[in-house]
Amino acid sequence: MDKTQILNRLKELPLSGLGIPVMILVLLGMMTLPIPVFLLDVLFTFNIALSIIILLVAVYALRPLDFAVFPTILLVATLLRLALNVASTRIVLLNGHEGGDAAGKVIEAFGAVLIGGNYFVGLVVFLILMIINFVVITKGAGRISEVSARFTLDAMPGKQMAIDADLNAGLINQEEAKQRRVEVASEADFYGAMDGASKFVRGDAVAGIMILVINVIGGLAVGVAQHDLTFADALEKYVLLTIGDGLVAQIPSLLLSVAAAIMVTRVNSSESIGEQVTNQMFASPEALVITAVIMVIMGVIPGMPHVAFLGLAAIAGAGAYGIKHFAKKKAEEAQLEKKKIPDIPLPDAEAVNQKELGWSDVPLIDLLGLEVGYRLIPLVDKNQGGQLLGRIKGIRKKLYQELGFLVPSVHIRDNLELSPTSYRIMLKGVVVAEALVYPEREMAINPGQVFGEIPGIAGKDPAFGLDAIWVEAKDRDEAQALGYTVVDSSTVIATQLNQIMQNYAHELIGHDDIQHLMDALSKHSPKLSEQLVPDSLSLNQLLKIIQNLLQESVSIRDFRSIAQSLIETAQRTRDIGQLTAAVRVALSRSIVQSICGPSTDLPVITLEPQLEQILLQSVQQAAQSNVEDNLVLEPAMAERLQQSLAEVSQQQEMMGNPAVLVVAAPIRQVLARFVRYSAQPVHVLSYQEIPDNKQITIVATVGQQ
Repeated sequence: MDKTQILNRLKELPLSGLGIPVMILVLLGMMTLPIPVFLLDVLFTFNIALSIIILLVAVYALRPLDFAVFPTILLVATLLRLALNVASTRIVLLNGHEGGDAAGKVIEAFGAVLIGGNYFVGLVVFLILMIINFVVITKGAGRISEVSARFTLDAMPGKQMAIDADLNAGLINQEEAKQRRVEVASEADFYGAMDGASKFVRGDAVAGIMILVINVIGGLAVGVAQHDLTFADALEKYVLLTIGDGLVAQIPSLLLSVAAAIMVTRVNSSESIGEQVTNQMFASPEALVITAVIMVIMGVIPGMPHVAFLGLAAIAGAGAYGIKHFAKKKAEEAQLEKKKIPDIPLPDAEAVNQKELGWSDVPLIDLLGLEVGYRLIPLVDKNQGGQLLGRIKGIRKKLYQELGFLVPSVHIRDNLELSPTSYRIMLKGVVVAEALVYPEREMAINPGQVFGEIPGIAGKDPAFGLDAIWVEAKDRDEAQALGYTVVDSSTVIATQLNQIMQNYAHELIGHDDIQHLMDALSKHSPKLSEQLVPDSLSLNQLLKIIQNLLQESVSIRDFRSIAQSLIETAQRTRDIGQLTAAVRVALSRSIVQSICGPSTDLPVITLEPQLEQILLQSVQQAAQSNVEDNLVLEPAMAERLQQSLAEVSQQQEMMGNPAVLVVAAPIRQVLARFVRYSAQPVHVLSYQEIPDNKQITIVATVGQQ
């Protein structure tokens, strides 16, 4: 390869990615090649400036992940400082006999100015800095990093389940869930990296002590043996330069240790450290008042420095007065703003009584209603920070994407007859769910495996019946670390609402919703819409078919395929059951995918041929007796069949597979109704509903025994 080809190859390299490799090469060069004294001064100054920048960035970061690259920067800064130590050691040992600025102006300044030229004082100051850095800051930060890394990793399953719960409840979409999962993983990676990075700082402190000892011994040996200096002269020159060199390196090391400690002790917040300190330490003037009183008492004691204590007492008292005055002024402004809001005049009771009643005064029953006790009103009031309304909106949007129609809005009202923290969900004026929540606490749900107990109020998750504990908000992180899934009261109510809407979707859809679906179909396929209603079916018949599909959790998003299937089948029959079965065959791919996902393998349960023949005969007898869609079975046989299905479905659930029962088409609908309210969910499909791209594997056969 000639020189032209080499230059062309170098031009093709991305310049943006050369920064770190070049820096590593420079650090290696500093450790092996001699460096001019002037350049050494510049690099020492740069090292100090870099440490200050890192410290300030750590202070102003609102959360640890805002400075996620900190562990890497800490490693590079540590390598830079060690490389400077090697370079400065070389210069000190070579030119230290000259004294003064032989090793540069920066080392001379730290050795002569900061410690007054007294190497014994410098040695003491250096050791004190090492003790502060190594024993106090670095050790504490390392312990916090270790504990944070362990608890963050332990809490990952609970946080992932909380994200899945919010996603299932419609509180977040797929993109937000993906972003939150990335943040959880990044947080675990950050604390794991900080656990290792703290070892860099600790090792750097140990290296500083060893370098100091080596430089002193080496300097004395070089000064006495090679430059014929007296022991006292060599001790003064080399030790002074060595102490200056150590202080130049130790001060940036101390700054980085403080930055690392700040990063691992930060709590996620929308406020900077300064705002947090101001709002939390000086929010109440009582602490400053008591401090001022104590300072005054100590200041009047004979022999005490009166100016210092009384002056500090005056400052504390002035601060307390200022905080109290500011709080009072803020309260007056809030009261003034409240007075500006006009009162809404109430109607005259006598005029209301004289008004004639009409049909407009008779309200219709709401399809969906939510009644809350008076202590739960803040959950549904946006002005008080309530999030329940937004979450219900998210649930309706999610169900529209899943089911294919817009669930009606939820009418929310307070009910003074309920206990203060109770709520009830109404369906067409009838209570279908009722539960008790604690708005000031959070529910820690036991998903089945936790690593310990946590204090709180025992309860049950109203949506799924899981064991739960209502914990204080401050115990949220601890509960997640133990494996609990922690949600607030709004999420508890929203999750149960989501379950009610899914279970009763067939009752929530009406003629108006079907008409909306027909209007949407007519825009894209007008001929198909005309042939469906009223040529093939009436609107009421179409509603009944859609309700049958929703009752078995079949999505109606593919309304075009539903319409095409109904038009074809309606030419042969108008029976609602047969029309529903035809639609299910047309939607077989989406039905099976919603059960087992995109996998090509479908583990199924079948009936013994003899039992299936008995059920077929039972359905035929019911049809002859004009008993529509019902099984005529002996009670003992029905109980054994239900028990066998429950056992097999439980085994499938333990293996991580859905329980799918495949039967002949004539008995599919009656068996689906038979297992609908069983303890273990069982999906009942006919053989015609299995798509061609699915490979059936029979994992169990249910018989009469």
